[in-house]
Amino acid sequence: MVTQKDIDRINELARKSKTEGLTEEEKTEQATLRRLYIDSFKESLEGQLSSITVVEKDGSRHKLEKKQ
Repeated sequence: MVTQKDIDRINELARKSKTEGLTEEEKTEQATLRRLYIDSFKESLEGQLSSITVVEKDGSRHKLEKKQ
């Protein structure tokens, strides 16, 4: 899970990269934090989608299935 502190750090590094540039260590940290954020976002979205039930015109219901 991504905390507000992680999001603040992502934004801080993004601002710094636009003005001063980042060191290699900061670039690595930024990439790691971004990946963590993206993975957390995907997990949250999958959770929301898994709770959706589709109602067909004939009244039948089924859950959304994840496509491979």
